[in-house]
Amino acid sequence: MNKILIVEDEFSISNFMKTVLEGDGYTVEVATCAAQARAALEKMEFSAMLLDLGLPDADGLELLRELRQRYGLPVIVVSARTEESEKVAALDSGADDYITKPFNTNLLISRCNNLVNSRILLQEKFSKQPQAFVQML
Repeated sequence: MNKILIVEDEFSISNFMKTVLEGDGYTVEVATCAAQARAALEKMEFSAMLLDLGLPDADGLELLRELRQRYGLPVIVVSARTEESEKVAALDSGADDYITKPFNTNLLISRCNNLVNSRILLQEKFSKQPQAFVQML
């Protein structure tokens, strides 16, 4: 079963995303701050993470860079920040995708599905052909 970690401090938004994703078959955990996100990642494995950049206890970009160094988890930034420079900064910091709030629920589901399915296909490919991965390095 695919598990998504939502890191969002606004209850109405996290609850909405949780409801939408659970309706599409995902198991969802919610963290309202960076500390809770770190604790959740230590306890269980997730298929992807949805990350808000405006967290009460940390800068979302710093958290993103930190998590990129520790986990191979796909990350979609879901943020109200719409400036092109902020989107580029998030992508340069390791985000796999960027969705601006407000967002269409079909877009959210589609991007999660694409990201999770791409990861699954890569894992399957390289688990069957480990030499192909080594040759790429």
